[in-house]
Amino acid sequence: MSAPVHPSRRDLFGLAAGLVGGLTLGVASATSPPAPAASTGGGPPPEPLPKLPEATRVIGQASTPTSPRSVFEEAAAQTAGSGKVSGTTFAPLQHFSGTLTPTDLQFQRHHGGIAQVDPRSYQLLIHGLVDKPLRFTIDDLRRFPSVSRVHFIECAGNGRKAYRAPAPELTPQLIDGQLNNVEFTGVELKRVLAEAGVKAEADWLLVEGGDASVMTRSLPMKKGLDDCILAWASNGEALRPAHGYPLRLVVPGYEANLCVKWIRRIEAKIGPSMTRDETADYTDPLPGDKARQFSFVMDAKSIILSPSHPMTLRPGFWPISGLAWSGRGKVARVDVSTDGGKTWAEASLQGANTGMTAVRFEHPWTWDGAPTLLMSRCVDETGYVQPTYAEFVAARGLGTDYHFNPIRSWRVAADGAVRFVANPEVA
Repeated sequence: MSAPVHPSRRDLFGLAAGLVGGLTLGVASATSPPAPAASTGGGPPPEPLPKLPEATRVIGQASTPTSPRSVFEEAAAQTAGSGKVSGTTFAPLQHFSGTLTPTDLQFQRHHGGIAQVDPRSYQLLIHGLVDKPLRFTIDDLRRFPSVSRVHFIECAGNGRKAYRAPAPELTPQLIDGQLNNVEFTGVELKRVLAEAGVKAEADWLLVEGGDASVMTRSLPMKKGLDDCILAWASNGEALRPAHGYPLRLVVPGYEANLCVKWIRRIEAKIGPSMTRDETADYTDPLPGDKARQFSFVMDAKSIILSPSHPMTLRPGFWPISGLAWSGRGKVARVDVSTDGGKTWAEASLQGANTGMTAVRFEHPWTWDGAPTLLMSRCVDETGYVQPTYAEFVAARGLGTDYHFNPIRSWRVAADGAVRFVANPEVA
């Protein structure tokens, strides 16, 4: 019998390097983000990345008042569509990990620019059908018991580009990037309303923002007395001006336009106010010369973030990962199809699934190299199922302008290229 072979230290390092290399080919590239330049919605190409010295051979940098991102992540950490006074930016969903949206990358939607409000002179007025009209400073509100809860905020028009102008080159950022999932801290609206003493006949609230557009919406009193938050902080820090500093309303599960930023006035009244912002806008045309008004609740939705455009795959193992959310409550499950909807498998869920929050789903998949179609569908705790494209068109029509939630699909071609498909039945 031959003598046992004892591998040298060098041999072991070589074996480890081979294993790591094999994993890199099969797995690591599957979770790598797509090329940053393709996800930012245009603009100049990114700066060439620097060549860094071996970190163990040089002294590191000194600490700074705030910690910047690595230069290797800066190109990916950009919203798309910035530079507008009235308009929207899109969050780069495909570059995120977990469920929370980084504060500086949250989507923005403005109607009159970003208001600059001095917290020292700020006041919130509660009036109308109340026993005693009151004005609150930020310090007054901070004296109430506070709550911290994670909720998603989604623009009512999120998904419009994918429905109205679908293109294979759309990324998750440009399809559903008007979505934030944030931990908000503030005081429950019902506590502040109780302090003013809302009269029994008041069944609606008028909420008004303090920006140049004076964004004004009607909110059912039942919702105001349920789970709404007057938030002064998000993700552990004071709100930033772009997100309503020093105070915004958070209405879980409802259209983001109800989550009025820079909120300055709340009036208790009878009936909705029929303001400009809920008649000229945020009223949804339907087939048969009809329209939906006060369609507040955001429908269940999901989107696969990886694989997605502009990724290119090689045959082998690829974890499918994405986000799912519903304005009706908790996500009950997310189903994933890797064969164009012929069969479905339940994905695993990650994150705090506490209701009106976005959760991450994952599903293992091995691609055999043949062309296929990847899809996901969300089912919420009420039993509502994210519709197919055909079901959505039948219910809402081609002229609908809000609440776009048909199943999102990604076609994987034989060469591994991944491209968006709006309507898989005709693709």
